[in-house]
Amino acid sequence: MMTAKQLAAVAAKALDGKKGEDIKLIEITDVSTLADYFLICTATSGTHVKALCDAVEEAMDAAGEPMLNREGHRSGTWVLMDFGCVVVHVFTQETRAFYDLERLWQDGKVVNLSAVLSADA
Repeated sequence: MMTAKQLAAVAAKALDGKKGEDIKLIEITDVSTLADYFLICTATSGTHVKALCDAVEEAMDAAGEPMLNREGHRSGTWVLMDFGCVVVHVFTQETRAFYDLERLWQDGKVVNLSAVLSADA
């Protein structure tokens, strides 16, 4: 059984593998009962949003963590994927700036992902 942090790393690697941009992991265990981690990523287009989400879903399935819920905007500008302990948010740049989750969840702890993401990310 993987920990929430290990699962977040699996999802982060999947996003990184599909060239997700500005990947941020925020630990919200102490500030919310919604999840342990929020993983936030920027996509370059609606098509890229879908590719990133598919990659995360595949990686999490392989890790034995099926998705509980998926919500998204029809325009493909954002998708939320709920894996219970980890919630993954994929946004286009404009939508990410609009929702500004990093500011909303600033009481959470930003987790350094440099160990799990590729060096050139």
